[in-house]
Amino acid sequence: MTQVVAALIWQDEKFMICQRPAHKTRGLLWEFVGGKVEAGETKQEALVRECREELDVTVQVSDVFMQLVHEYPDLTIELTLFNCTIKQGSPKKLEHADIQWITPEQIERYAFCPADEEILEEIKLKYNCEV
Repeated sequence: MTQVVAALIWQDEKFMICQRPAHKTRGLLWEFVGGKVEAGETKQEALVRECREELDVTVQVSDVFMQLVHEYPDLTIELTLFNCTIKQGSPKKLEHADIQWITPEQIERYAFCPADEEILEEIKLKYNCEV
């Protein structure tokens, strides 16, 4: 099983989502910024590294928002989503096709990676959105 970390970054009433590049697996689907935990890294260290590599920002990693296991046809992941804030920098599209800040009410407008569906439902419930 592959350990994957992701960041739930809020700015005012909106949270950040990133669109995968067209040439990658699950291309052009939306996701939370993050990636695989490398050998010798803690989950928090991996998330700080991934945010720096993908967005050129430094994040402050807080508590776990949600953890789940998802089976894709090509791999099984254990996904840990952390609440985060940007400490330094402005997000840049270094690896993603697009970056958006959306409200929980806008979730339905975007096609997300299947592993994120359960998380998105939890965000809608937590923030009292119509499901």
